[in-house]
Amino acid sequence: MKHFPIFLNLEGRHVVLSGGGDAALAKLRLLMKTQARLTVYAPAPAPEIVEWARDGALDLVRRPLAPGDTRGAALFYAADEDAAEDERTSRIARADGALSNIVDNLEDSQFITPAIVDRDPVTVAIGTEGAAPVLARMIKADLEARLPATLGPLARAASAFRRMAEALPAGRARRSFWTEFFFRSGPDALDRSRAADLGQVLDAQLNAHLAARDHAGRVIFAIVGARDPELLPLKTRNILHEADLVLHDTDISPQILDLARREAAFGTLPRSASPLIDAAGAGQHVICLIPAAPDAHMLASCRSAGITALIIPGITPLPNLTPLQETA
Repeated sequence: MKHFPIFLNLEGRHVVLSGGGDAALAKLRLLMKTQARLTVYAPAPAPEIVEWARDGALDLVRRPLAPGDTRGAALFYAADEDAAEDERTSRIARADGALSNIVDNLEDSQFITPAIVDRDPVTVAIGTEGAAPVLARMIKADLEARLPATLGPLARAASAFRRMAEALPAGRARRSFWTEFFFRSGPDALDRSRAADLGQVLDAQLNAHLAARDHAGRVIFAIVGARDPELLPLKTRNILHEADLVLHDTDISPQILDLARREAAFGTLPRSASPLIDAAGAGQHVICLIPAAPDAHMLASCRSAGITALIIPGITPLPNLTPLQETA
């Protein structure tokens, strides 16, 4: 990974762009969605830029960028669509300490701007290290079709309610609460009325969760028949995304372990059922990634202790079929 993906807080910070043509317009349409303070340097700006400046969306300086103009800026975009001028302005920006991007020049840029799916405040960024912009646009179009427009209102309501939700224990209880809101109660309320009071929905749901009895965790024995993560059963993938504790055999590939949620704890498989019973008894969801069927005594011990213990069969890869010829 050459470019490390981050989300930079631009609220109140200065962003400078040099250029007044099509490349500048494309970047400015995106930058104006942020809360940055924008300044454009362009001797001959496009009419849209002049209008944006007149409306107060940005500051327009009708001359070429000069040394000192980017001092204190967080980001700089060179968008003059002229190689020599872009090189000159980016050199000024770097000397002033601003991170610089040269439009359509990956190698000489200090950062890149990804393709973005905007469901404010939910933002999905898609990058391909500049290797396949067409692929990034295809992924963007697919995600825009999948992510509903109501995602923004749901996220804003959740942000305002976050402190109240801290009445629930950290971990699985809160994840269950937010999962229900984002995928069931929240969308259902907005389907009934786009003017629905999501705060009331969250209040009612929180009271229900606080009144509910805390259930014990569970233990899942997932058989992993191959090192290839693409051969992992969908059920195992879904449980990996939710598990609190991931225990695994030494032969499990790192690519499969990467599918677990980032906050999960990891460890090696225990020799007895006691650690599994303790973890599940404390409310944790445990998944054991194993290459073959689990020990029958360990499974029976978990169930005897009142712990839900399930097995997910694995997918075994086919034998080498290279010698076979197609006959159909």
